Amino acid sequence: MGVAQDTDALVSIQGVVKDFGGVRAVDTVDLEIRRGEFFSLLGGSGCGKTTLLRMLGGFETPTAGRILIDGQDMADVPAYRRPVNMMFQSYALFPHMSVERNVAFGLEQDRVGRAERDQRVSEALEMVQLADFGRRKPHQLSGGQRQRVALARALVKRPKLLLLDEPLAALDRKLREKTQFELANIQEKVGITFIMVTHDQEEAMTLSDRLAVMNAGRIVQVGTPGDIYEFPANRLVGEFIGTINVFEGHLDADSGMVRCAGLDLPILLEERIGTGGSRGETVAIGIRPEKMRIRKIDRASEASDVGAGTDAAPLAANALTGHIEDIAYLGDLSIFHVRLADGRKVQVSRTNITRRRDEPLTWEDAVAVDWDAAAPVVLHQ
Repeated sequence: MGVAQDTDALVSIQGVVKDFGGVRAVDTVDLEIRRGEFFSLLGGSGCGKTTLLRMLGGFETPTAGRILIDGQDMADVPAYRRPVNMMFQSYALFPHMSVERNVAFGLEQDRVGRAERDQRVSEALEMVQLADFGRRKPHQLSGGQRQRVALARALVKRPKLLLLDEPLAALDRKLREKTQFELANIQEKVGITFIMVTHDQEEAMTLSDRLAVMNAGRIVQVGTPGDIYEFPANRLVGEFIGTINVFEGHLDADSGMVRCAGLDLPILLEERIGTGGSRGETVAIGIRPEKMRIRKIDRASEASDVGAGTDAAPLAANALTGHIEDIAYLGDLSIFHVRLADGRKVQVSRTNITRRRDEPLTWEDAVAVDWDAAAPVVLHQ
């Protein structure tokens, strides 16, 4: 049975399955995507995200289920008749045509009149800040400019839905970061629904109003970037999105404490986080590196300092000790790998807000790590 359609949904995917020779690439996906939304399908290689995008575009046919776009069932609608355009990862520009001709190509195929065609091409190139590049050929453009030509060509036909397949993958990091904001601003300006496929978590988090994390052909979680990062639905999502330290232990439901073998003190969960669990249940707890604090301690007093917080007040929970095994300096932040007494390793990150520190941390330093009760999140299996 399909899901009830949201009245504000442009795209409704209902129980969609896609099999390839006995291999299930997409497994019973239900999803609603709203009008004017920038939505991302995020997941590792082979998770089914590109296959789902191709079914939306009409390049693949579902084995089962329905896809509705603006209330119309797409089952018998070929790709060229759908209110959809697709921007491919390779950009697929015609090398022998000028930028203007590349952008106008789809309108020429649709036999749009010359005057209207010229106006729409001009508007599209202005939108992507290439108004002065119309007579150039693709080989005369940078990678970022070619990406914008491909975007203009996709937008000029004014589709209801634009599909983007890894649109920024060919760009270098600095240009990719700049283009992300340009793409988001263009999407907001034109108001067209964008659906993007990517394996880049940072890209999905930066661009998306909402995103869906996929694994093994299924959607694992749908939500805003903030919801998915701060409250992952399960351990798989928590470990896939960003970096997270995971501890397993036994829950004391009355006190909100999780006692983990090998940790000096129990983990205390803020009351609102909750677990819905029972006393003695084994749970996994995740703590993001940036939510942990780290400070140097004296090896001689290491045992007694474990219960001291950042203001030297004793802690009853949420603290551990170890030594720094690795350090990565990234300019804006530093990442510390801390080896605990039981052999496990945790990662802590710290923003470099000053150029110099009175007490710099270095390799093999004994350190204490602690965090607030609001930092941990329960990771269900």
